[in-house]
Formats: sequence, structure tokens, C-alpha cells
Amino acid sequence: MSGSIVLALRLVTALALFAFLGWALYFLYREVNRQGLSLANRRIPGISLTVKQEAGPSSLKYFAQSEIVLGRDPGCEIPLIDDTVSTRHAQLTYHHNQWWLEDLASTNGTFLNGTQVSMPTVITSGDEIKCGATRLVVSLSENVINEPTQKIGKKNEK
Repeated sequence: MSGSIVLALRLVTALALFAFLGWALYFLYREVNRQGLSLANRRIPGISLTVKQEAGPSSLKYFAQSEIVLGRDPGCEIPLIDDTVSTRHAQLTYHHNQWWLEDLASTNGTFLNGTQVSMPTVITSGDEIKCGATRLVVSLSENVINEPTQKIGKKNEK
């Protein structure tokens, strides 16, 4: 009779182990789905940049992406027509719920409100970024903006 009791205890233990593993896998499945929905619903706040170049009109550019590269390269999100700007001059990235400016080892440096950027720096609305002779004024919004690039004037502001 002790053999049948040991067998029953083994079966109960095996069932308890499988029940625990099933519960743990179900919990992990729910957590992964919850995290996936959270990431899918997360939105990047819009950013608009007023580009003021010495030659040519100012322009206003809207973005709703997490990475924006500034430079002379036509493949950059903001191509700057300025001989004092490097091919890939600076980068704006959105992470940790903030926008950051980083110099990409440019020749003439990147300046934020008159101070040279030597490491990634947080930017806010109203900040002025200077790449070579080109100035960019930052405007952040809480909502994602999906508007096309627009020209805002033909004044040559210095």
C-alpha cells in the first residue's frame, strides 16, 4: 500500500509542477502583450525646426520621428546648404521622454544657445541650434504632427 501512496504523491507533485509552469507561462504571455500594447501606443511628441540659413529663405520643418540627422548630405532629414556644415553634422534623438542634441564629430562644432555641444544634451522649446552659419530654432509640441514641410517666409534673418 505504501507504493500506491508514493505513486499518488508523485502524480500530485507532477500536476502541481505543471500547474505552476502553466500559470507562470500565462503570466509571462499577459505581460509581453501588455508591454507590446504599451509600446505600440507610445507616441513621439512632434518637433518643428525653423531653419534660418544665410542664403535663402527661412523654412519650417515638422517631424514626428525619433531620429533626425542634420548635415550637408542630401540623405539627411534636414539637408543644410552651407559649406561650413559637415556631411553628417548633428543628430536629434528622442529617448527617455526627452529630445537630445548630439554633435556627430563635425569639423566646426554644434552650438546650443551659444554653447558648444560636446556630449548629448537635452533640448527644449525655444532653443537655438547653430551648425556652421545655419541657425535652427526648436519648437516642441505634445502632439504628433504629420504635416508636410512648409516654407514660412522669404526674409533673410541674421
